[in-house]
Amino acid sequence: MEAVWRIESARVIAGLARMVNDVGLAEELAQDALVLALERWPESGVPDNPGAWLMLTAKHRAIDLLRRRTRYEQKLEEVGRDMELRQASAEAELDDALDDHIGDDMLRLLFTACHPVLSTEGRLALTLRLLGGLTTGEIARAFLVPEPTVAQRIVRAKRTLADRHVRIEMPAPDELAERLSSVLEIIYLIFNEGYSATAGADWMRTSLCEEALRLGRILAGLMPEEAEVHGLVALMEIQVSRMRARTGASGEAVLLLDQDRRLWDRLLIRRGLDALNRAEALGTLGPYGLQAAIAACHARALSPEDTAWERMAALYRVLAHVAPSPVVELNRAVAVSMAYGPARGLEIVDGLAAERALRDYPQLPAVRGDLLAKLGRLDEAGEEFERAAALTRNERERALFLARVDAIRAKEAAEGPTETE
Repeated sequence: MEAVWRIESARVIAGLARMVNDVGLAEELAQDALVLALERWPESGVPDNPGAWLMLTAKHRAIDLLRRRTRYEQKLEEVGRDMELRQASAEAELDDALDDHIGDDMLRLLFTACHPVLSTEGRLALTLRLLGGLTTGEIARAFLVPEPTVAQRIVRAKRTLADRHVRIEMPAPDELAERLSSVLEIIYLIFNEGYSATAGADWMRTSLCEEALRLGRILAGLMPEEAEVHGLVALMEIQVSRMRARTGASGEAVLLLDQDRRLWDRLLIRRGLDALNRAEALGTLGPYGLQAAIAACHARALSPEDTAWERMAALYRVLAHVAPSPVVELNRAVAVSMAYGPARGLEIVDGLAAERALRDYPQLPAVRGDLLAKLGRLDEAGEEFERAAALTRNERERALFLARVDAIRAKEAAEGPTETE
């Protein structure tokens, strides 16, 4: 039952949302159908097409609900259905909803769940709930927040959509770029939280990565002419390919340059590179496509020394122009240091010291500490890694930074005191 719900719920809710134009009501109707399934399937057996059974049951309940409403005829006109046609051909409508319109329905639901009128937290929770089929508890555990908090976010998001009269429909052509950007942002936020967990004991949360990648693949299938959709899928495919190599035997974090590349999944890399090729064929790469091209530099290299660091530094410069941010500059500093030496990279990092956005970002002192260590300034490097360890909320990452501190202190002790000017 759990597997059926996880697989079918998004399609059922999407079809119902088109019918009743209310995501909250659509989810309730779908859950009512699930309750009936829990009552009947243990006796009758699971149907050959459980998704069709759930959809038909939920649609019958939706028709009953609409029939009871005083403004029933007006509501039917809004959803473009005739009452008599509904009663005479419910099965035909079901086939139509499951086949011809299923892609459109899923796309409408995804754009609605990621609507800009909602907060980022609301969009994340609603997308995982409606499109991912995750329970409130699963979402709460994934993001390390109390379950009531997630429940409130979902309720608030549904209420906002209703209060703002947001229709379950595709954006107008002049709104599509902005709305698609919101969808891609949410999918990538879900992925990033899984790939590098913000807090907690786990270095990664693979279920979130898998869910984001699934949503990205669905979106790419529904919008095959959008270059940035393929760019995001390419980026996620390539990054997911490294998952097995990102942890050691005891679950400790392993950074990219220290990973055993034999553990990288070559099938996922090939899929990522194919998606990147599709993005490039459709036009100029956007922010996600450029990040995918950067990830591809790692994926194509058999060792860190074989990496096209100069190309990567150039790609980061383009990315900084297209989507400027202090984090992009920090990543560019790493690529520049690998291509042209740690001193060049340190210049960029020191220029970011005053950035407010990086004030509590543990990667800033971590990168600076690494560059200082390569320059032989071990005492300063140790202090930077200690600062990074104090800033991070992820236990695995903290252990990684503290291990660097220990290694630097041991190297200092082995080398003995040095002369000072």
